[in-house]
Amino acid sequence: MMKQLFFTLTLTLLFTSLINAQTEAEPTGFDGDHFSLEGALDLFKQSSSLEDFEKKLNEEKNNINNLDLNEDGEIDYLRVEDKMEGDVHAIIIQAPISDSENQDVAIIEIEKTGNETAILQIVGDEEIYGEQKIVEPFEEEAEQSGKGGPSVNYHFRKVVVNVYFWTPVRFVYAPRYRPYVSPYRWRTYPRYWKPWRPQPFHVYHRHHVRHHRHYHVVRTHRVVRAHRVYRPHRRTSTVVRKRTTVVRTNKKGNKVVQRKTTTVKKRNGKKAVGKKSTTVVKKKGNKKAGKRKNTKVKKRRKN
Repeated sequence: MMKQLFFTLTLTLLFTSLINAQTEAEPTGFDGDHFSLEGALDLFKQSSSLEDFEKKLNEEKNNINNLDLNEDGEIDYLRVEDKMEGDVHAIIIQAPISDSENQDVAIIEIEKTGNETAILQIVGDEEIYGEQKIVEPFEEEAEQSGKGGPSVNYHFRKVVVNVYFWTPVRFVYAPRYRPYVSPYRWRTYPRYWKPWRPQPFHVYHRHHVRHHRHYHVVRTHRVVRAHRVYRPHRRTSTVVRKRTTVVRTNKKGNKVVQRKTTTVKKRNGKKAVGKKSTTVVKKKGNKKAGKRKNTKVKKRRKN
């Protein structure tokens, strides 16, 4: 009877988690909608090395990479690079989007906490997700309370996972390991790789609902040493940054604000130097849009 109750509670918890993940699946408008940190972490766990992880990231059948950051209609290749310092690793997932710019997508940060213990988090870059998004693996432990028998109560708590025995983690902590640096760059890709067209958000998201049962978003940054190692090496793209800024602006309340600046050359027949700024305020719904004009003109001094 007790085993049956425990099994029912476990199934209920898993079903609830699945429903919640599906309910919360709304696009944010940021590029991160098209790269699942949970899915990437699960793929990392299944990999034998960082080279193998890079290959898996770029295989269409795995449905992890759905990014088209340079908006050319094709999926971007993702390269992997490890920044190592002592027992700390910052594994960078990066997209070359032109011959002069790279954009970091996420960083897998790993630190040893003992001889055979290690913690891990994956951090999504703020230019891709709008703000830093942190995901980590978790396990659930059942705790029994109550008097026992029919009155027994079960509570589940999430615990941080020891990732030391994950195959790729053991790989980077091997005695003769040298930090992996992808040999591939913009327009220099492996022969096996062929880009494909991105999927719509709701199609892409359905592949990753299952990952939410083992990985979740957290606000606590536990792997702080690895993040300090990574910070000087961060790479961002002006193209992605501009797009992210637009999305951030559009999410402020119900207003979408656009600013236009025009140089004023003459006023009342006299030459002047100044700028005329027009702010267009558009409100969502049926409310009318309006314009506010603010003109400042400075007269040029005669010599």
